[in-house]
Amino acid sequence: MEILVIGAGIGGLAVARELLATGHQVRVYEQAPAPRTGGKAILMWSNGTAVLHGLGISLDGAGNRIDRIDALTSTGRLRTTQNIAHTNARFGFGTKAIARRDVQERLAEGLPHDLVTYGMTCTGISQDGDRVTTAFEDGSSATGDLLIGADGHHSVVRRHLWGDGAVRPATFGTWQGLSPIDIEITDTHRHYMITGREGACGLMPAGDGRLQWWFDVRWSPADPRPASPLAELRNRFGHWASPVPEVLAAATDDDLEFFGHHWNKVRRVWGEGRVTLVGDAAHTMPPTLGQGANQTLEDVWVLGRELIKEGADVATRLRTYERTRYPQISRVSGMAKRNPANWRIPPMIGRLFPETSQTTMLARFSNRLGVPAPRSYVRAVTE
Repeated sequence: MEILVIGAGIGGLAVARELLATGHQVRVYEQAPAPRTGGKAILMWSNGTAVLHGLGISLDGAGNRIDRIDALTSTGRLRTTQNIAHTNARFGFGTKAIARRDVQERLAEGLPHDLVTYGMTCTGISQDGDRVTTAFEDGSSATGDLLIGADGHHSVVRRHLWGDGAVRPATFGTWQGLSPIDIEITDTHRHYMITGREGACGLMPAGDGRLQWWFDVRWSPADPRPASPLAELRNRFGHWASPVPEVLAAATDDDLEFFGHHWNKVRRVWGEGRVTLVGDAAHTMPPTLGQGANQTLEDVWVLGRELIKEGADVATRLRTYERTRYPQISRVSGMAKRNPANWRIPPMIGRLFPETSQTTMLARFSNRLGVPAPRSYVRAVTE
């Protein structure tokens, strides 16, 4: 089949790689003028690394293995530890913190040099019988047998299918950086999640002496940007226990990026006719579980399995893919929205719930993600 893909991020490149390997003709259109090289580090859980393995992608030599996640109070007290090293022993795939651009570069390796056309902004989609056509801002168009929207949480393809207003702001945003910060955690395989009255901080060693660090704060789209974000972060979080002050002292304004987070209710069927979605275009969620890229890759794996089947027409296979993904992605999305790591419990209320109870709630939410994918799924990608 001739397949059109809108978006050349992790989802777009992964789906192109998957579908080219099964004999389809694929064309990818990206609105950016050139390959994206920005972005900070992401957490590739074992479900994501399993799919990458199935796509022929190794993460050897890049990023940093993460073996455990420690949840701390702002005073430095350990609340709970989540062991994630066991996934490597159980499934054969571990968890890594790795720069987003490194994942994209590895996904792009070996793909046809002319696979992606850059500077192409999708403006509309139409379907006619057994073909689908996308129009672009420059007046050109492309036609294929099906179209996949992999264009992120601002997805033009999703707006065509669902209209405006489906994606809603979350209650918080993140200031983050990926920097060479020479402190003890940078050379470990530990990931810290630190919470207090002022917000939350995450610290994740990402390899090559770099630390992925972030601060979550209350946010709404109407909030003005601070004139000096780093100074505000130092004022807000600088009194927290080590190593937070050391991170803030070593950071620079050039390191900072801000992301206001969003969420949409996952639909049982998110496409129409010969059009479907993958990744954030279908299920935008806050990053509290670190599952955004990983769930995108699961989408790609399931979609690829459906499109190699024979018998049913294209639209039926796309709807089967969406319904197959719905139970898992709906659960993960709901957990990301409700994750207790982002609860801000006022002191008077917090004293009604012992810290051990709060820790137990956090552990239960986290450990529900402890088995990253069904055993049959992980076995299948290694066959």
